[in-house]
Amino acid sequence: MSIREIQAAAITEAVEQLCIQANRFLPEDIRTAEEQAIQAEPWPLARTTLELLRSNLDAAAEKELPICQDTGMACVFVELGQDAHITGGTLREAVDEGVRRGYTKGYLRKSITGDPLKRQNTEDNTPAFLTVELVPGDGCRITVAPKGAGSENMSRLAMLKPADGVQGVKDFVLETVRLAGSNPCPPIILGVGVGGSFDKCALLAKHALLRPLDCPNPDPYYASLEKELCEAINAMGIGPQGFGGATTCLGVAIEQAPTHVACLPVAVNIGCHVTRRATAEL
Repeated sequence: MSIREIQAAAITEAVEQLCIQANRFLPEDIRTAEEQAIQAEPWPLARTTLELLRSNLDAAAEKELPICQDTGMACVFVELGQDAHITGGTLREAVDEGVRRGYTKGYLRKSITGDPLKRQNTEDNTPAFLTVELVPGDGCRITVAPKGAGSENMSRLAMLKPADGVQGVKDFVLETVRLAGSNPCPPIILGVGVGGSFDKCALLAKHALLRPLDCPNPDPYYASLEKELCEAINAMGIGPQGFGGATTCLGVAIEQAPTHVACLPVAVNIGCHVTRRATAEL
């Protein structure tokens, strides 16, 4: 068995570029969904609002500026091949240095406090919120998903009873959106985790936001549930930026996992209208 070496410096460079790219350019699938929403939106004020959001995206790309002033916490997902070996430093050090450089070079807002209660800014947006998964092969796939506080603060998790069933899951998701209202800057994207443990469920919800909007859950049961929830959310009439309309949600992505016979964890991670992500492979 041969082990492929990956230089820590290459990881740092990739993360640096991804931080800037993700904050300046919205993923194509989300832009497409927003364009479709503009064409389908029947409420004049809602359509005008969506057009203003599109203009903001265009201006950011043209002027090389962030698409949102909240450039968020750097959520970094690394799929590392089990036949790869990182040399020249640790993965954590490489990722944090990439975030440090990217947020400095890209003039991105630094929003991370070193302690949740003492509230002192780290002044370089580190540490990154790093999730690592070992996968077959010798590659390294890195995704940077900047996450703003407006949508993150509206996210929720519940430990439902198994007897609550699918209706309990639906009710919790819809209640979460109703309580959020305009706070997460709709039109929103929902990542929903169902199953696992308390911590695994939250990760499922976060990870669900990485899936492109045009890729439904591979299980037809959950794909149908995604569609049903999205339609129910749009029927609420919250609309773009909370001004009313038929476009409250651009998409719902569900990830599910096995769980204990006595558990039914459900987590909802809300993404705003600029749900950002960028990926590179080394």
